[in-house]
Amino acid sequence: MAKIIGLTGGIASGKSTVSNLLRRKGFAIVDADIAARKVVEIGEDAYKQIVEAFGPEILQQDQNLDRKKLGTIVFHDEEKRLMLNQIVHPAVREYMQKEKETALKQGKETVIMDIPLLFESNLGYMVDQTILVYVEQSIQLQRLMDRNQFTEAEAMARIQSQMPLEEKIEKSDAVINNNGTIDETEQQLDEIITKWFLKP
Repeated sequence: MAKIIGLTGGIASGKSTVSNLLRRKGFAIVDADIAARKVVEIGEDAYKQIVEAFGPEILQQDQNLDRKKLGTIVFHDEEKRLMLNQIVHPAVREYMQKEKETALKQGKETVIMDIPLLFESNLGYMVDQTILVYVEQSIQLQRLMDRNQFTEAEAMARIQSQMPLEEKIEKSDAVINNNGTIDETEQQLDEIITKWFLKP
């Protein structure tokens, strides 16, 4: 029986690092961020609905979505954010389910669903068990400022727009503490793989 594992974390918690480690170990990864980009490519249903809802001013000259402009709009307007989510989330879920089915047909025994907002979006039903990549907020803040050239206020606003990592710990089946080195992170990951008898 194939296992579906949800991998989640917070912004700049190191979830991508763990995802890449799993990919190197041969696991199939279905990435919500990639799905979210795919479903809003020119001509896709979600793309058309977004342009209809937000108007052509959210397009770049090449007709692709101006993700930064769209992000700024929805970040400061709860109603518009919900409207965008109602368009994008169902399309992303459908895309991810198809990717999962493809991996299973190829004989994969474990599929990793890499979903940043797994708990916020109540997507626990899509997976059998969950792994949380945890990091202390001070480290998360510094990494986000370094990575995206955000001011402290900008980085903090993005961290606070997500469910606190402490809350996510209670909802997770396993937690990887990513405050240390990549070797320490990989060691914790290997322990989970062994304990849960996960095979690629």
